[in-house]
Formats: sequence, C-alpha cells, structure tokens
Amino acid sequence: MECAAGGRRAEDESMGDLLQPWHLIVLAVVAFLLFGAKRLPELGKGLGEGLKGFKEGIKGISDPPAPAPTVQQSSTSVPPANTTETK
Repeated sequence: MECAAGGRRAEDESMGDLLQPWHLIVLAVVAFLLFGAKRLPELGKGLGEGLKGFKEGIKGISDPPAPAPTVQQSSTSVPPANTTETK
C-alpha cells in the first residue's frame, strides 16, 4: 500500500479536503440556485425532522425496552361475607 508524503494514506488525504469552507459556500450557492429562497427553509425543516426521526429510531433499536411497570394490589382486603346461617 503506497503512502502519501507525511505517512498518511492517499485516501485519508483526499477525504480530509472534502469539507473545506469554500466547498461548503459553493454547495450553499448551488442549493440556493437550484431550490430558491422559498424552498430552502422547507427543505431544512424536512431534513431536520427526518434526522430527528432517524435518531429516535436508532435509539429505540439500541436501547433495550424498559420493563413494564408492575401494578401493585392494595393491601387492604375485604373479608369474605359471612354465608353461614344462624338459627
């Protein structure tokens, strides 16, 4: 496996340059031109709700289900009615 200068792999170096500030600015301008000013808030809201639902779904999968609360019966019991007949 060949390494780039500095001992890093070529793949690491190319992926590290992906999110430079100028790249993000260009992506924002392209998104603005494609969707317009009215649609961008709607797209952002939909993306945020989708990410929130995804996180909740992942949390539900990774966490074990909470044990069901146990229902305790009241300790005061009513004595059975006297069914014997007295003469």
